Amino acid sequence: MSILSDLIGDLKTIYHLAKPVQGDTHQQRLENFYSTQSADYDRFRRRLLQGREELYQTLANGNEDGKIWVDFGGGTGANLESIGDHLAKFVKIYIVDLSPSLLQVAQARIANHGWTNVATVEADITQFSPPEGIADLVTFSYSLTMIPDWFAAIEQAQHILRPGGTIGVVDFYVSHKHPPQGWQRHSFFDRNFWPIWFATDNVFLCPNRLAYLNHKFDTVALIERMGSLPFLTGLKVPYYIFIGHK
Repeated sequence: MSILSDLIGDLKTIYHLAKPVQGDTHQQRLENFYSTQSADYDRFRRRLLQGREELYQTLANGNEDGKIWVDFGGGTGANLESIGDHLAKFVKIYIVDLSPSLLQVAQARIANHGWTNVATVEADITQFSPPEGIADLVTFSYSLTMIPDWFAAIEQAQHILRPGGTIGVVDFYVSHKHPPQGWQRHSFFDRNFWPIWFATDNVFLCPNRLAYLNHKFDTVALIERMGSLPFLTGLKVPYYIFIGHK
């Protein structure tokens, strides 16, 4: 019965992924997209959005006690479950998102785990600053590709980070036709097919976000991989993990 219910949940999610996204503002489009799939969001995205646990565990292990963490586009807060006891070392973690439906799931998760140092914030990422005025760690997990003004989002991350602070990003992307030496070069198919495929859900793949991150921060680690997709056997989509310092 569990397998059947999971399959039904997957099919519902795929249906909502395929239907047109409506709304006059970015927030309205996000809520229209996520409100009907928030219940099945985490289970489906766990297979779709790869590299998240690896990034968050790496960042959590590398931080000392008493730090402030801002998770931009943190949605349901599921990313935090992967860091286990390391979560308690942070004095405050802010999950910032524009989707009330996803944040409602995050609030339930916070209450269920008894996380007293985690708070949800419904806010525009490009304008949010923590009440403390500064952050030690900023993360974007598959959110930069959904932010229209992603330049401003990266600028805001740099603005609120303390000197020496850390930024971590995991997301889909495609390479330039002629990428910098040492970076991956994707095929003609990947560079042209995936941006069209994801754009139907207002997820916009390009090579420029990664290049801008590399420009704005001192690169500590860059991992480029190809990830599998649920129900699309044989196809792999490019994603990267980026860690940098201000």
